[in-house]
Amino acid sequence: MVRHPLAAALGLFAAARLTGLAVLAVTAWATGHGPLALLGRSWDSRWYLGIAAHGYGRTLHVRPGVVFDDLAFFPLYPALVRAVTALTPLGGGAAGLVVSWTAAAVAAAGIHAVGLRLHGRAVAGALVLLWGLLPHSVVLSLAYTEPVLTAFAAWSLFAVLTGRWVWAGALAALAGLSRPNGVAVAAAVLVTAAYEIWRRREKVTHRLWTGLALAPLGWLGYVLWVGHRRGDLLGGYFEVQRRWGSRFDLGRGSLRFVRHLVLHGDRLVFPMAILLVAAAVLLYALLLADRAPLPLLVYTGVLLLIALGGSGFFASKPRFLLPAFPLLLPLARALVRTARARPWHAAVVAGALAGLSFVYGAYLVVIADTPL
Repeated sequence: MVRHPLAAALGLFAAARLTGLAVLAVTAWATGHGPLALLGRSWDSRWYLGIAAHGYGRTLHVRPGVVFDDLAFFPLYPALVRAVTALTPLGGGAAGLVVSWTAAAVAAAGIHAVGLRLHGRAVAGALVLLWGLLPHSVVLSLAYTEPVLTAFAAWSLFAVLTGRWVWAGALAALAGLSRPNGVAVAAAVLVTAAYEIWRRREKVTHRLWTGLALAPLGWLGYVLWVGHRRGDLLGGYFEVQRRWGSRFDLGRGSLRFVRHLVLHGDRLVFPMAILLVAAAVLLYALLLADRAPLPLLVYTGVLLLIALGGSGFFASKPRFLLPAFPLLLPLARALVRTARARPWHAAVVAGALAGLSFVYGAYLVVIADTPL
Protein backbone atom coordinates (compact mmCIF):
# COMPACT_ATOMS: atom_id res chain seq x y z
CA MET A 1 0.00 0.00 0.00
CA VAL A 2 1.35 3.45 -0.95
CA ARG A 3 1.32 5.94 1.88
CA HIS A 4 0.00 9.44 1.34
CA PRO A 5 3.00 11.73 0.64
CA LEU A 6 1.96 14.20 3.36
CA ALA A 7 1.68 11.41 5.95
CA ALA A 8 5.14 10.15 5.02
CA ALA A 9 6.65 13.63 5.24
CA LEU A 10 5.01 14.37 8.59
CA GLY A 11 6.17 10.99 9.87
CA LEU A 12 9.78 11.82 8.98
CA PHE A 13 9.42 15.26 10.54
CA ALA A 14 7.95 13.82 13.74
CA ALA A 15 10.68 11.17 13.92
CA ALA A 16 13.36 13.85 13.53
CA ARG A 17 11.94 16.10 16.22
CA LEU A 18 11.18 13.26 18.65
CA THR A 19 14.73 11.97 18.29
CA GLY A 20 16.03 15.48 18.92
CA LEU A 21 13.84 15.70 22.02
CA ALA A 22 15.19 12.36 23.25
CA VAL A 23 18.80 13.55 22.86
CA LEU A 24 17.92 16.80 24.64
CA ALA A 25 16.19 14.94 27.48
CA VAL A 26 19.15 12.61 28.04
CA THR A 27 21.52 15.58 28.03
CA ALA A 28 19.31 17.47 30.48
CA TRP A 29 19.04 14.55 32.90
CA ALA A 30 22.80 13.93 32.69
CA THR A 31 23.47 17.54 33.72
CA GLY A 32 20.85 17.70 36.46
CA HIS A 33 18.17 19.64 34.55
CA GLY A 34 14.50 18.94 33.93
CA PRO A 35 13.85 18.69 30.18
CA LEU A 36 10.23 19.89 30.33
CA ALA A 37 11.23 22.99 32.29
CA LEU A 38 13.91 23.77 29.71
CA LEU A 39 11.49 23.26 26.83
CA GLY A 40 8.61 25.22 28.33
CA ARG A 41 10.32 28.03 30.23
CA SER A 42 13.53 29.02 28.45
CA TRP A 43 14.42 32.66 27.80
CA ASP A 44 11.66 34.37 25.75
CA SER A 45 9.19 31.65 26.73
CA ARG A 46 8.97 33.16 30.21
CA TRP A 47 8.00 36.54 28.79
CA TYR A 48 5.27 34.98 26.64
CA LEU A 49 3.93 32.91 29.52
CA GLY A 50 3.87 36.02 31.72
CA ILE A 51 1.80 37.86 29.11
CA ALA A 52 -0.53 34.86 28.78
CA ALA A 53 -1.08 34.75 32.55
CA HIS A 54 -1.17 38.44 33.46
CA GLY A 55 -1.40 40.53 30.29
CA TYR A 56 1.04 43.24 29.28
CA GLY A 57 2.75 45.55 31.75
CA ARG A 58 6.02 43.95 32.86
CA THR A 59 9.31 45.83 32.51
CA LEU A 60 12.81 44.91 33.62
CA HIS A 61 15.52 47.56 34.07
CA VAL A 62 18.76 45.84 33.11
CA ARG A 63 21.17 48.78 33.08
CA PRO A 64 21.02 52.48 32.18
CA GLY A 65 19.48 52.85 28.75
CA VAL A 66 18.44 49.17 28.51
CA VAL A 67 14.90 48.36 29.65
CA PHE A 68 13.18 45.11 28.75
CA ASP A 69 9.49 45.74 28.16
CA ASP A 70 7.03 42.94 27.36
CA LEU A 71 5.36 45.16 24.74
CA ALA A 72 8.15 44.00 22.42
CA PHE A 73 6.39 40.60 22.22
CA PHE A 74 3.52 40.23 19.77
CA PRO A 75 0.19 38.99 21.17
CA LEU A 76 -0.98 35.98 19.16
CA TYR A 77 1.14 33.29 20.82
CA PRO A 78 0.31 34.30 24.42
CA ALA A 79 -3.36 34.54 23.42
CA LEU A 80 -3.25 30.95 22.12
CA VAL A 81 -1.50 29.79 25.31
CA ARG A 82 -4.12 31.54 27.42
CA ALA A 83 -6.88 29.84 25.42
CA VAL A 84 -5.33 26.40 25.98
CA THR A 85 -4.95 26.99 29.73
CA ALA A 86 -8.58 28.15 29.89
CA LEU A 87 -9.91 25.12 28.02
CA THR A 88 -7.69 22.42 29.56
CA PRO A 89 -6.14 21.64 32.96
CA LEU A 90 -2.65 22.34 31.57
CA GLY A 91 -0.36 24.94 33.12
CA GLY A 92 1.31 27.71 31.14
CA GLY A 93 4.50 25.88 30.21
CA ALA A 94 2.69 22.73 29.05
CA ALA A 95 0.13 24.83 27.16
CA GLY A 96 2.95 26.69 25.43
CA LEU A 97 4.45 23.41 24.28
CA VAL A 98 1.06 22.18 22.99
CA VAL A 99 0.68 25.37 20.95
CA SER A 100 4.24 25.21 19.59
CA TRP A 101 4.19 21.50 18.75
CA THR A 102 0.80 21.75 17.08
CA ALA A 103 1.95 24.78 15.10
CA ALA A 104 5.12 22.96 14.04
CA ALA A 105 3.03 20.11 12.60
CA VAL A 106 0.74 22.59 10.79
CA ALA A 107 3.82 24.42 9.49
CA ALA A 108 5.35 21.17 8.22
CA ALA A 109 2.10 20.41 6.36
CA GLY A 110 2.13 23.89 4.83
CA ILE A 111 5.77 23.59 3.81
CA HIS A 112 4.94 20.25 2.20
CA ALA A 113 2.05 21.86 0.31
CA VAL A 114 4.33 24.58 -1.07
CA GLY A 115 7.02 22.08 -2.07
CA LEU A 116 4.45 19.75 -3.67
CA ARG A 117 2.94 22.62 -5.64
CA LEU A 118 6.32 23.71 -7.02
CA HIS A 119 8.40 20.55 -7.43
CA GLY A 120 6.44 17.39 -6.65
CA ARG A 121 6.20 14.94 -3.78
CA ALA A 122 9.87 13.93 -3.48
CA VAL A 123 11.11 17.50 -3.12
CA ALA A 124 8.20 18.34 -0.81
CA GLY A 125 9.16 15.50 1.52
CA ALA A 126 12.83 16.44 1.44
CA LEU A 127 11.94 20.07 2.16
CA VAL A 128 9.99 19.12 5.30
CA LEU A 129 12.77 16.80 6.47
CA LEU A 130 15.48 19.45 5.97
CA TRP A 131 13.42 22.02 7.89
CA GLY A 132 13.13 19.55 10.76
CA LEU A 133 16.88 18.94 10.74
CA LEU A 134 18.18 22.51 10.75
CA PRO A 135 20.81 23.15 13.44
CA HIS A 136 18.36 25.45 15.26
CA SER A 137 15.31 23.23 14.69
CA VAL A 138 15.29 22.50 18.43
CA VAL A 139 13.44 25.83 18.68
CA LEU A 140 10.48 24.08 17.02
CA SER A 141 10.22 21.96 20.18
CA LEU A 142 10.36 24.93 22.61
CA ALA A 143 7.58 27.22 23.78
CA TYR A 144 8.60 29.78 21.16
CA THR A 145 6.79 31.63 18.39
CA GLU A 146 8.72 30.52 15.29
CA PRO A 147 6.46 27.47 14.66
CA VAL A 148 3.37 29.68 14.83
CA LEU A 149 4.79 32.22 12.38
CA THR A 150 5.95 29.49 10.00
CA ALA A 151 2.55 27.80 10.04
CA PHE A 152 0.71 30.96 9.01
CA ALA A 153 3.48 31.95 6.58
CA ALA A 154 3.58 28.60 4.77
CA TRP A 155 -0.17 28.43 4.25
CA SER A 156 -0.39 32.10 3.29
CA LEU A 157 2.31 31.58 0.66
CA PHE A 158 0.52 28.47 -0.58
CA ALA A 159 -2.68 30.51 -0.84
CA VAL A 160 -0.85 33.14 -2.92
CA LEU A 161 0.62 30.47 -5.20
CA THR A 162 -2.85 29.01 -5.78
CA GLY A 163 -4.66 32.35 -6.18
CA ARG A 164 -6.64 32.22 -2.92
CA TRP A 165 -6.16 35.89 -2.11
CA VAL A 166 -8.58 36.30 0.79
CA TRP A 167 -7.00 33.34 2.60
CA ALA A 168 -3.55 34.69 1.79
CA GLY A 169 -4.36 38.08 3.30
CA ALA A 170 -6.11 36.70 6.38
CA LEU A 171 -3.25 34.29 7.16
CA ALA A 172 -0.70 37.05 6.56
CA ALA A 173 -2.55 39.22 9.08
CA LEU A 174 -2.33 36.42 11.66
CA ALA A 175 1.36 35.93 10.88
CA GLY A 176 1.83 39.64 11.52
CA LEU A 177 0.34 39.21 15.00
CA SER A 178 2.77 36.43 15.90
CA ARG A 179 6.24 37.99 15.57
CA PRO A 180 7.90 41.27 14.50
CA ASN A 181 9.35 39.62 11.38
CA GLY A 182 5.88 38.36 10.50
CA VAL A 183 5.72 41.52 8.40
CA ALA A 184 7.61 39.48 5.78
CA VAL A 185 4.43 37.52 5.02
CA ALA A 186 2.44 40.71 4.49
CA ALA A 187 5.22 42.03 2.25
CA ALA A 188 5.06 38.87 0.11
CA VAL A 189 1.29 39.19 -0.30
CA LEU A 190 1.41 42.94 -0.99
CA VAL A 191 4.20 42.79 -3.57
CA THR A 192 2.72 39.81 -5.38
CA ALA A 193 -0.75 41.36 -5.35
CA ALA A 194 0.66 44.63 -6.71
CA TYR A 195 2.38 42.72 -9.49
CA GLU A 196 -0.87 40.92 -10.33
CA ILE A 197 -2.78 44.21 -10.39
CA TRP A 198 -0.20 45.68 -12.77
CA ARG A 199 -0.24 42.55 -14.94
CA ARG A 200 -4.00 42.07 -15.13
CA ARG A 201 -5.05 45.73 -15.26
CA GLU A 202 -8.85 45.67 -15.69
CA LYS A 203 -9.25 41.98 -14.75
CA VAL A 204 -8.50 42.30 -11.03
CA THR A 205 -11.09 40.63 -8.77
CA HIS A 206 -12.42 41.97 -5.48
CA ARG A 207 -10.85 38.95 -3.74
CA LEU A 208 -7.38 40.14 -4.68
CA TRP A 209 -8.12 43.63 -3.35
CA THR A 210 -9.53 42.11 -0.14
CA GLY A 211 -6.43 39.97 0.39
CA LEU A 212 -4.19 42.95 -0.24
CA ALA A 213 -6.08 45.02 2.32
CA LEU A 214 -6.08 42.28 4.97
CA ALA A 215 -2.41 41.30 4.77
CA PRO A 216 -0.77 44.12 6.78
CA LEU A 217 -3.52 44.56 9.36
CA GLY A 218 -2.12 42.24 12.06
CA TRP A 219 1.41 43.62 12.17
CA LEU A 220 0.35 47.23 11.64
CA GLY A 221 -2.45 46.98 14.18
CA TYR A 222 -0.18 45.80 16.97
CA VAL A 223 2.56 48.33 16.19
CA LEU A 224 0.01 51.16 16.26
CA TRP A 225 -1.59 49.83 19.47
CA VAL A 226 1.79 49.84 21.24
CA GLY A 227 2.46 53.32 19.85
CA HIS A 228 -0.87 54.54 21.18
CA ARG A 229 -0.17 52.98 24.56
CA ARG A 230 3.28 54.62 24.70
CA GLY A 231 2.01 58.02 23.53
CA ASP A 232 3.88 57.92 20.21
CA LEU A 233 1.62 56.34 17.59
CA LEU A 234 4.23 55.74 14.89
CA GLY A 235 7.39 55.44 16.95
CA GLY A 236 6.32 53.90 20.26
CA TYR A 237 6.85 50.27 19.30
CA PHE A 238 10.26 50.96 17.77
CA GLU A 239 11.29 52.82 20.92
CA VAL A 240 10.39 49.70 22.92
CA GLN A 241 12.66 47.68 20.63
CA ARG A 242 15.49 50.22 20.92
CA ARG A 243 15.35 50.00 24.71
CA TRP A 244 15.90 46.25 24.31
CA GLY A 245 19.02 47.10 22.28
CA SER A 246 17.37 46.06 19.02
CA ARG A 247 17.18 48.44 16.07
CA PHE A 248 17.49 48.32 12.30
CA ASP A 249 20.90 49.82 11.51
CA LEU A 250 21.51 48.40 8.01
CA GLY A 251 23.82 45.74 9.41
CA ARG A 252 26.36 47.93 11.19
CA GLY A 253 25.81 46.09 14.49
CA SER A 254 26.22 42.74 12.76
CA LEU A 255 29.49 43.84 11.15
CA ARG A 256 30.82 45.09 14.49
CA PHE A 257 30.01 41.74 16.05
CA VAL A 258 31.73 39.79 13.26
CA ARG A 259 34.81 41.98 13.69
CA HIS A 260 34.82 41.31 17.44
CA LEU A 261 34.51 37.59 16.85
CA VAL A 262 37.38 37.52 14.34
CA LEU A 263 39.68 39.52 16.62
CA HIS A 264 38.78 38.07 20.01
CA GLY A 265 36.87 34.82 19.54
CA ASP A 266 33.90 33.75 21.65
CA ARG A 267 31.63 30.81 22.49
CA LEU A 268 30.64 28.20 19.89
CA VAL A 269 27.16 29.61 19.34
CA PHE A 270 28.54 32.82 17.82
CA PRO A 271 30.76 31.39 15.04
CA MET A 272 27.97 28.89 14.36
CA ALA A 273 25.51 31.77 14.01
CA ILE A 274 27.80 33.51 11.51
CA LEU A 275 28.17 30.30 9.52
CA LEU A 276 24.41 29.75 9.39
CA VAL A 277 23.63 33.33 8.40
CA ALA A 278 26.27 33.17 5.65
CA ALA A 279 24.74 29.89 4.44
CA ALA A 280 21.31 31.58 4.35
CA VAL A 281 22.66 34.36 2.13
CA LEU A 282 24.18 31.78 -0.24
CA LEU A 283 20.94 29.82 -0.35
CA TYR A 284 19.02 32.99 -1.17
CA ALA A 285 21.36 33.57 -4.11
CA LEU A 286 20.60 30.02 -5.29
CA LEU A 287 16.88 30.66 -4.86
CA LEU A 288 17.21 33.74 -7.06
CA ALA A 289 19.19 31.77 -9.63
CA ASP A 290 16.44 29.11 -9.67
CA ARG A 291 13.87 31.85 -10.42
CA ALA A 292 11.67 30.90 -7.51
CA PRO A 293 8.15 32.39 -7.46
CA LEU A 294 7.92 36.06 -6.49
CA PRO A 295 6.13 35.59 -3.13
CA LEU A 296 8.84 33.19 -1.91
CA LEU A 297 11.61 35.58 -2.97
CA VAL A 298 9.97 38.56 -1.26
CA TYR A 299 9.19 36.62 1.92
CA THR A 300 12.67 35.18 2.38
CA GLY A 301 14.30 38.41 1.24
CA VAL A 302 12.52 40.44 3.90
CA LEU A 303 13.34 37.86 6.59
CA LEU A 304 17.01 38.01 5.57
CA LEU A 305 16.98 41.80 5.49
CA ILE A 306 15.54 41.99 9.01
CA ALA A 307 18.01 39.41 10.35
CA LEU A 308 21.07 40.95 8.70
CA GLY A 309 20.10 44.58 9.16
CA GLY A 310 19.06 44.35 12.80
CA SER A 311 21.45 45.08 15.66
CA GLY A 312 19.92 42.66 18.17
CA PHE A 313 21.60 39.70 19.83
CA PHE A 314 23.58 38.02 17.04
CA ALA A 315 23.19 34.45 18.31
CA SER A 316 19.41 34.75 17.77
CA LYS A 317 19.68 35.44 14.04
CA PRO A 318 19.58 31.78 12.95
CA ARG A 319 16.37 31.42 14.98
CA PHE A 320 14.90 34.43 13.20
CA LEU A 321 15.60 32.63 9.91
CA LEU A 322 13.88 29.36 10.89
CA PRO A 323 10.63 30.51 9.18
CA ALA A 324 12.59 31.11 5.94
CA PHE A 325 11.92 27.56 4.73
CA PRO A 326 11.98 28.48 0.99
CA LEU A 327 15.75 28.88 1.35
CA LEU A 328 15.89 25.08 1.64
CA LEU A 329 14.31 24.47 -1.77
CA PRO A 330 17.67 24.30 -3.66
CA LEU A 331 19.01 21.87 -1.03
CA ALA A 332 15.85 19.74 -1.18
CA ARG A 333 16.08 19.46 -4.95
CA ALA A 334 19.77 18.56 -4.74
CA LEU A 335 19.08 15.95 -2.06
CA VAL A 336 16.39 14.31 -4.21
CA ARG A 337 18.71 14.21 -7.24
CA THR A 338 21.42 12.64 -5.07
CA ALA A 339 19.00 10.09 -3.62
CA ARG A 340 17.98 8.97 -7.10
CA ALA A 341 21.55 8.66 -8.36
CA ARG A 342 23.39 7.58 -5.20
CA PRO A 343 20.99 6.64 -2.39
CA TRP A 344 23.75 5.93 0.13
CA HIS A 345 25.27 9.38 -0.38
CA ALA A 346 21.91 10.99 0.35
CA ALA A 347 21.52 8.81 3.46
CA VAL A 348 24.95 9.88 4.72
CA VAL A 349 24.09 13.56 4.16
CA ALA A 350 20.76 13.21 5.97
CA GLY A 351 22.43 11.32 8.81
CA ALA A 352 25.11 13.99 9.21
CA LEU A 353 22.47 16.74 9.28
CA ALA A 354 20.49 14.79 11.86
CA GLY A 355 23.53 14.29 14.08
CA LEU A 356 24.40 17.99 13.93
CA SER A 357 20.79 19.01 14.61
CA PHE A 358 20.31 16.72 17.61
CA VAL A 359 23.66 17.35 19.28
CA TYR A 360 23.78 21.09 18.62
CA GLY A 361 20.14 21.52 19.67
CA ALA A 362 20.82 19.82 23.00
CA TYR A 363 23.93 21.96 23.44
CA LEU A 364 22.00 25.18 22.75
CA VAL A 365 19.20 24.49 25.22
CA VAL A 366 20.98 22.61 27.99
CA ILE A 367 24.63 23.63 28.02
CA ALA A 368 25.29 26.90 26.17
CA ASP A 369 23.39 29.15 28.63
CA THR A 370 23.01 31.70 25.84
CA PRO A 371 19.71 33.42 24.97
CA LEU A 372 18.13 31.80 21.96
